[in-house]
Formats: sequence, C-alpha cells, structure tokens
Amino acid sequence: MIPAERQKLILARLSGHGVLSIAELTELLGVSHMTVRRDIQQLEREGRVMSVAGGVRLPQRIIFEPPHTTKATLASAEKAAIGRLALGLIPDGAVIYLDAGTTTLQIAQGLTDRDDIAVITNDFVIAAFLTREARCRLYHTGGAVERENQSCVGEPAAEAIRRFNFDIAFISTSSFGLRGVSTPSESKVAVKRAIAQSAARSILVTDSSKYGRIGTFNAVPLEALSAIITDSGLPEDVRTAIRERGINLHIATPETGN
Repeated sequence: MIPAERQKLILARLSGHGVLSIAELTELLGVSHMTVRRDIQQLEREGRVMSVAGGVRLPQRIIFEPPHTTKATLASAEKAAIGRLALGLIPDGAVIYLDAGTTTLQIAQGLTDRDDIAVITNDFVIAAFLTREARCRLYHTGGAVERENQSCVGEPAAEAIRRFNFDIAFISTSSFGLRGVSTPSESKVAVKRAIAQSAARSILVTDSSKYGRIGTFNAVPLEALSAIITDSGLPEDVRTAIRERGINLHIATPETGN
C-alpha cells in the first residue's frame, strides 16, 4: 500500500472514530510505528489531522471565539507563565505589538515599569490597563469594534498597524496547527497578517489547548513566525515538527514561567 492510500485510509477511519492510537493504526495498516508516524506527519502538515499523546485525531473546527469574559477564566496559570516568559524577550527601547487577547493581557500586566518601550495594540482592555498603570508610550489601532472580544478588527485596524515597524509582535490565537494560525472571524485575517508583515519578530503566545483547533480562515502561516511560546501540554511530536521548521519553541511552566 502506497503512502497516499494509507493516508486516505487513516482519514476514513478517523471520520468514524474521531481519535485513533498509533497502535490501532499500525494494526490497521500492517506497517511499522515509524511508517504510521510519517503518514501522520504528512497529513498534519496539510492541516488534515492533529497529533495527540500516543495517537492522532481530526482537527476541532471552531465556528466562533468565546467572549473576552469567558477566555479570561480559561488556562489562567498557563497564560500567566507564558506572559512571564514573553516579558524576558522584550529588549530595551523596543516597539512592540500586543494582539487582542487574555494571554497578551498577561504580558501587558508585566510592563508597568517599562518607560523605555512603545506599545501598540488593538485591544481595549490592554490599552485601558496600560493607560492607568504603565509609563510606556501607547498607541491604539482603532478600527471596527468587536464588542465581545473588546478589540478592533478589519481593514482600518490593519491599515493602522502597517504604519508601524515592530521589533516584536506578540500574536494571540484561538486555533493553530502546523499550517499556522487560523481564525473563525474573517475580519481578523487582515489584522493578523498586517501584524506579521510589520514585525521583525512575530511570536505566537498561546496555551496548548488551542493546538489542534482550526478556524475557517488561514491567517498567518507557521513559517511567518519567529517563535512560539506555549505550555507543556503541546505533544512532543508537534514540538519536534515546529523546531524542524526553524521556529524557536519556548515551553512555559506555571511554576517558573520558563
């Protein structure tokens, strides 16, 4: 059986089961663990499956993002650790972008003493916090207001973003895989792409629960990222695949933040 036939069979079996173990697939296909893993890696590069510990599953499609108030209650320890690690990557005098999100809010909360940097954001919660508590130079993109996520989106926001040259942009997401960052919201695509295009370094900051989810629209290809900061829940096979593409991967732990 050639690879294309095996991969077609894997997809067909997954459509009925949702999740399969490596052991189940080796028995089904009559091949080695290594061969199964190569097939999974190829399907994962195409965005058609996602690795899990000891197996593989179909991507979890997301139709909409939860509102800011809901996201603020999820994976709080992991987000705090990711934020602490991200803070250590910001050099003196940097111009940085903070994408809308509760993970990037954690970064903002660590910037209260930084009077040497400029921060640009499309997030109202981040802008309000930095206005009250911080001493940095601060810019908001403006644009179409998305009330549930308390941020601005659309081409007007993207146009504002393209006026800047960022040393580092911290990008948030509700879904990512080996194809890159996706979103269920078409109005966020232009914003995400403008961020990545305007930054010397684009860093995805996301807890590992977002891996294996897929939105309707591709926003930023994985290769456009300089680094990813996430937590220890990311599968080892995925970590290897990310590093093989030359992307720095930082694993933050709630205990230490690095």
